[in-house]
This record gives sequence, structure tokens and C-alpha cells, in this order.
Amino acid sequence: MKTPILGILGGGQLGRMSALAAARLGIKTIIFTPEKDSPASFVSNQTLMAEYSDKSALQDFAGKVDVISYEFENIPLETITYLEKLKAVYPDNRLLEASQDRVTEKSFLNKIGIHTARWHDTQSAQDIKLKLSEWGANSCILKTTRFGYDGKGQARIQTHSDIDAAWTQFQNAPLIMEEIVDFAHEISVIVARDQFGGMETYGPMLNEHKNHILSRTIVPAHLDPALMDQAVAMTKNLAEKLNLRGVLTLEMFVTKDGHLLANEIAPRTHNSGHWSIDACAVSQFENHVRTVCGLPVGAPGRHSDAEMLNLIGDDVLTASKYLTQENACLHLYGKHDIVEGRKMGHVTFLKDKNT
Repeated sequence: MKTPILGILGGGQLGRMSALAAARLGIKTIIFTPEKDSPASFVSNQTLMAEYSDKSALQDFAGKVDVISYEFENIPLETITYLEKLKAVYPDNRLLEASQDRVTEKSFLNKIGIHTARWHDTQSAQDIKLKLSEWGANSCILKTTRFGYDGKGQARIQTHSDIDAAWTQFQNAPLIMEEIVDFAHEISVIVARDQFGGMETYGPMLNEHKNHILSRTIVPAHLDPALMDQAVAMTKNLAEKLNLRGVLTLEMFVTKDGHLLANEIAPRTHNSGHWSIDACAVSQFENHVRTVCGLPVGAPGRHSDAEMLNLIGDDVLTASKYLTQENACLHLYGKHDIVEGRKMGHVTFLKDKNT
């Protein structure tokens, strides 16, 4: 079997774990990132440091690899479009475009029959007030349409008096307003799909957030089986409609009255699937590498139930205690500076399946 060289745009922890998975398959990786001493650079075969807008560096990168992928969705779409003229890029720019802009994302989900909370492509503070009146609501979530994650680029509007201040806060950035969902749980499903149309899924996973950042993931999610089957079916439908080659994640709310609402698409491996490294025969990262490199998707083969805990900011200072804890699998990302809200590592706790 000829093993390709995989190029990965982005040098963070997702790229790091994909590079480690690639190494298991004998696949070399080259990281392209503007970041010095990035987590992925420590475990890859080569790192090219340049801005994503540097076409000369991108051309050099494309010439060194056989196929290209990316580790996070804020890679400029122009970068992907340029690289696609030189080498195959998976997932392709259609998925990236849909996930980068919240208006495009919500429109696409609704078009293919996947329900979301009510939303509106808002144009002014007055527009927000009118839409709230139409909804019969006093509050909503106001978000930038692009470049928001882990709670960044959003504000909760509680009363009409907050609206003008919030509008000013975002400094004329394009905004979307979303209905506040009275949800009971947050879940996610990850799907990997290969060039032959084969698909495998991870989850649904039950997710807990603190300060808008994923804190804990539990698998399996012991919720209504019929609803969980529906979540998997929704994610597979999304992958089919996008003709996915690679991995994507669909984040969803489970409402208190027992319905599913899609929240966001992540066109990549996902924090809520990190447990799969230790609890599965084939992790989400290995399936990412497999699918983009032309190999068949692998059955996850989950052998253990699991709970994943993120080490965020100063949490990493407690990491040593997990080294001697039974069934605790510690992963540190090699980030030098501890910053509040920064994901420094994670721990997966394994337990017997169905106990």
C-alpha cells in the first residue's frame, strides 16, 4: 500500500492528534501554520510556518504533499480555494463555507430538513427589536456571523435596553440573532465518511459546558434511544447532502419537550470525540486520516464507556494526579503558556461498557 503524505492546515491540538493517528498508519504529515512551536509541529514530520494568505508558501506546501486537510474551520476560504487548484483538499470548500458563516450554515441546515432554533440575519439594532416583538420574546443570543467559537463573538440580550449597547460592542460586524433555547441537554454526533460512501459515527455524546467552553463529555449519552437514533440519522443525512469526504460534527440541543435542534456544524474532528483515542479501536482522528487519504472508513469498535474531562487553563496544573489514577488516560498538548480559557489537555476515564 502506497502511503500518501498528508498536509494539515493548522497546528493546534486537533492537528496534533491527527498527526499521531497518521503515524500509526505509516502516513507522514506536514503541518502548515503561522504559529511558532505549535502543538502539532512537535509530532509531525515537517512544519512550514507562514501566513494562510502567503500563496508562495502555500504552493510550496502543496508541492510537498499528496492530499490536504485542515484542523479548524477558521482557515480562510480563499486559502482552501487556492489550494484546491493544486491538490485535493478534504473536506472540500463547500462544507467549510457552510460552517464558517452562521447565516449560510442555518440556511443550509433548514433547507435539508434539519431544524434549528429560530434565527434572523439582522441588519440593525432596530431590526433586532422588531424581530423580538415578532417572536414575542424579550431576549435572544446575538452572534457574529463569522469567527466565533467557545463563547467568543456573542452576547446575550436580556432586555431591549441591552440591544443598542450590544450592537455597538460588535463594531458593525455582520450579526445573527438566535432564539434562546430552553434545552435539557447538549449532545454531538461525529460522522466519518469515505470516498466510497461508507460511514461510521461516534456518539451521540452528552456534553457539559462551562463559560461556553466544553468541559466534560460522557459516552454513551443515556437519553431516549429513539431521540439518539434521530440524532445519528440527522448527522448522516448532513454528510450525504454535503457529499462529505472526511469528518464532521453536528452539535445539537435536546429541548425539554423532547425535540432535537441543530446548533452548529464543525467540519472537522471535535473536542467531544477525544475519548475515542482511548475507548475505540479506531479513533475519530484515525478515521479523519483514513477518509481524507483515500482509505476505507474504520468501524470505531468502542470497547469502553468513557468520560472525557478538558484541562482548561490552570486545570493543567493538576495533571500529575491523573498519572497514577486507574483507568485515567492523560493527554497534554505541549502548549507553553497557560492562558485562561485555553485548552491545555484532556483526560479520558475508561469504565466497563454498559456499567
